[in-house]
Amino acid sequence: MLNKFRAYLEKSLPITDAQFNLISKDLQIKTFQKNEIILSQGDVCNRTFFVGDGLLRSYSIDSKGKVHIIQFAPELWWISERNGLLFNEPSDFFIDAVEQTTAIVIPKDYFNLAIPHLPKMQELNETMLNNSIRFMQKRINMLLSATAEERYLDFIRLYPNLTLRVPQWMIASYLGITPESLSRVRKDLAHKHFRP
Repeated sequence: MLNKFRAYLEKSLPITDAQFNLISKDLQIKTFQKNEIILSQGDVCNRTFFVGDGLLRSYSIDSKGKVHIIQFAPELWWISERNGLLFNEPSDFFIDAVEQTTAIVIPKDYFNLAIPHLPKMQELNETMLNNSIRFMQKRINMLLSATAEERYLDFIRLYPNLTLRVPQWMIASYLGITPESLSRVRKDLAHKHFRP
């Protein structure tokens, strides 16, 4: 699992064995069972998860009990909850395992502790933060202005291997549409000979 994490880091920055040993010594590898809740709404999040195998998701539940999926995190994705991580505030979201998942559990102060040993981690952290902001801005814009079909096609581009791994209702929840609407979108696309 740590080899996957190192390979991920090495795509962005050079890293020696000694540096990796220093920055990985406090990391934990944990396996979460399918449907296991990792973070509950109201808890303060103090860790980030790097997914090695499996699939995590973050979501909220509204006052009527409806689930709103914010993010999926398949292999080589990061997932966390920033209210707790950055501001020590209770989470508005849950994080759970959609599939059995093995992830690296990264403590809250990880980057601050790693940067003195590997200064390029500062740049990587900023890039990841900026990508997260960009992702959320695009997601908000899609929810506000795109058609159901456009949202679904964007989902497939972003998560190309998830359409067969998650139930249709979860995809619909992520898209902000009903499962019935998603069925119609998929039928329309099938008539256009579209294959995800």
